[in-house]
Amino acid sequence: MTHIYAGILGPLAFLTSLARGFVHGGGAESTLWAAWFGLLAFSAIGYVIGCIAERTVEESVRGRIAAELAAEREAKEAGSENSGKSAP
Repeated sequence: MTHIYAGILGPLAFLTSLARGFVHGGGAESTLWAAWFGLLAFSAIGYVIGCIAERTVEESVRGRIAAELAAEREAKEAGSENSGKSAP
């Protein structure tokens, strides 16, 4: 997930900077430097956002699985306790 966010945000910033330089008539060198900086900066930002998103999803899935396993374990224990008692 980290590479996906970095891979999307970085090139998007690069292309946006190039388009801005083209529209505003900026020089080629300054436009390319701004685009390169935008690529690096937004790739790093995307990587951090991807890390946060990945951890959030993993923690959510782990919590849900743990809750389901605990509920299943409790149901089995309750079932074994009820089946062990004999009716009068």
